[in-house]
Amino acid sequence: MVDGDWHRVHPASPFVRGWVALAAIVYFFGRDTFERTLQGRGTIGDNLNERTLWLLAGGGVFLLLALGSFVLSWYFTRYQLAEGYVRVNTGFLFKQQRQARLDRVQAIDIVQPLLARIFGLAELKFEVADAGHSAVRLSYLRLEQAKQLRATILGRAAGIADGSETVQVPEAPEQVVLYVPPGRLVGSLILSEQSFFIVLSAIASVLVSVLTESRAFILYLIPAILGLGTAYWRSFNTGYNFTAAISPDGIRLRYGLLDTRAQTVPPGRIQALKVTQPPLWRLLGWYRIHVNVAGYGEHHRSEGEHRTMLLPVGRKPEVMVMLSLVLPDPGTADPERVFTAGLTGLDSGAGFVTTPKRAWILSPLGWRRNGFLSTDTALLLRSGRLWRKLVMVPHQRTQSIALHQGPLARLFGVADLVLHTTPGPVAPRLIQAAAGEALGLFDQQAARAREARKLQNLAQDNSEQWLPQRRTAPVPAPTTTHPMQHASTQEEPDHG
Repeated sequence: MVDGDWHRVHPASPFVRGWVALAAIVYFFGRDTFERTLQGRGTIGDNLNERTLWLLAGGGVFLLLALGSFVLSWYFTRYQLAEGYVRVNTGFLFKQQRQARLDRVQAIDIVQPLLARIFGLAELKFEVADAGHSAVRLSYLRLEQAKQLRATILGRAAGIADGSETVQVPEAPEQVVLYVPPGRLVGSLILSEQSFFIVLSAIASVLVSVLTESRAFILYLIPAILGLGTAYWRSFNTGYNFTAAISPDGIRLRYGLLDTRAQTVPPGRIQALKVTQPPLWRLLGWYRIHVNVAGYGEHHRSEGEHRTMLLPVGRKPEVMVMLSLVLPDPGTADPERVFTAGLTGLDSGAGFVTTPKRAWILSPLGWRRNGFLSTDTALLLRSGRLWRKLVMVPHQRTQSIALHQGPLARLFGVADLVLHTTPGPVAPRLIQAAAGEALGLFDQQAARAREARKLQNLAQDNSEQWLPQRRTAPVPAPTTTHPMQHASTQEEPDHG
């Protein structure tokens, strides 16, 4: 792809996007014929009248207008790579140009809805910092063309391609590090929080119905069951065939049953990470991981949380593998013990600072579990006895800090500390720390964040670039034992 050339999307693109409109037109104007056929009253040719002729003429006009708009939409949709930007022009009457700086692209996804998969097409979606409430979309291209364009964009972002190349930029190699079997995904949905509350609601409804001799309460469960069934299907559809791989581009995630998606997220764009474990998952040692990614933001809630899911369900070794990718230097001499203590809530000498005993009444079950630990590279926050949670925030990703203390917390001498990162499913919050320790952590974390950003700038760290300068660097092999054994051996800092 030569720099500055304009290219068009696939000719079938408008039909893939607008097939619903075509189906609606055909149904509206062909409904009469369809009903006649079902009722055995003959075809439309047997009963021609003025009304029928007007319907046929109107349907033909609307169909031609729709097809004409599709052709014009395809003709006036073009894209270009030039001068460090990817530009997309759309519109016939109302023209629009979207552009994204390559060094501001946060993530690139290859999305294949079901109909696009049938035609072998894919959509390329760019998440751009400060892009507002919509991403830059390029739909649709042939699948191989979409993969090649992604590789070209990543190559230019890394500086290994400048637009004058006459050969295709090769796609970076990858190494699969984990795969979630469908059986485990189904098991995780059965043992999920939704199932727990469904069972409790069903038991409560049966008891109330027996006591009141009325069956009306059971009927109230039907809408809830239908809604939860939809949620189950959405989770299964988006989590099916979940695969994670590591490459010089970053972390590659692939998933989906009907609609498939391939994400590429560089670890340096991940601002915060959350590992959770629902109560029933503890029986099988399962966890899930969510992340905040720069550029995704709150406006993606309509697409669900699957785009911020780093691991839908996995065992502890798989969790440790993903943690090692996001935070290759955990900043502690014994990462295995530290992260195990964070996941299980059992300290085992790891050094977590917990809620003081005087405030146990504020959290009778979780006061021993709530705590924090700061390593040389990240702040770890754990909470919960029934719903276990571990949050990790790299020091340089801390944007601001706040202290919260209500009347009861003031009475017992505790406070909450809140860290602000980019919007997403992870909300880092230290619960019920001793007021003095929370205040000390407030000052220490602010200093650590400044120092980490300073060192990153001095070292000209390229952790936020799409590719390292050495594109041919070997891809790390997957491991399931001690994935963080290469970590730094520096001593843990004083926690105040």
